[in-house]
Amino acid sequence: MSSEQPRPDNGDLTDPAEPAPPMPEEAETRPRRRKRSPLGAFIIELITIVALAILISFLVKTFLLRAFYIPSESMQPTLEVDDRIAVNLLAPRIMEIERGDVVVFEDTRSWWGSGGSAESNPVQDALIFIGLLPDTSAHYVVKRVVGTEGDTVECCDESGRIMVNGEPVDEPYLYPGNAPSDTPFEVTVPEGHVWLLGDHREASADSRAHVTEPNSGAVPVEDIIGRTAAIIWPFDRMSGGGSDRDPFENVPDPVQ
Repeated sequence: MSSEQPRPDNGDLTDPAEPAPPMPEEAETRPRRRKRSPLGAFIIELITIVALAILISFLVKTFLLRAFYIPSESMQPTLEVDDRIAVNLLAPRIMEIERGDVVVFEDTRSWWGSGGSAESNPVQDALIFIGLLPDTSAHYVVKRVVGTEGDTVECCDESGRIMVNGEPVDEPYLYPGNAPSDTPFEVTVPEGHVWLLGDHREASADSRAHVTEPNSGAVPVEDIIGRTAAIIWPFDRMSGGGSDRDPFENVPDPVQ
């Protein structure tokens, strides 16, 4: 009978046939992962941030807000020459355009002598395209909506005020000393159109100048780029976009 005693079970599940793990000296001989240089990491991070900023700016300019430059006096005192404005692109696509709104629209019929653009260079054009500079194109016009589809807009009542659907409108945004209009008119706004006037009536070639044209000077809603949201430059003029619906709150709905 053998006198050899069984070995106690110590819980070691290592197969004695497997090779032993490498000694620390052997592990140190393995190739080490090359460390990235701090400068290279900084450059990659900077390029990523700039690319994301450009992408975000382009998406904002395409779907939410777009900047424009004011080149004329036609909307004084609401908008001054050289003002930069942010325009809400959700109106009229999602938000409705209403009487009193200040809007930017594309002059697709060249009624306002459009077709050209202010002088620029390829760098400026690229920055405008991605939304980092305001659009200086001459074929965009900014005016105030005074009539929407179906409205009858006319000038003027005994007090010299314009009337919309027979209701006189007091316009607090008018340029000081200007009459609401020195030219009499009476138009009915076609379906899918708006009728627009500048706040500086004596310096504004607006819908009044085209009452004998098709649609009586009204502009298609589909030509509207958006509603002004804010003056963003210069800093001392930063404020809202100038829309004022209050003067039109008593205007009745048009007769169907």
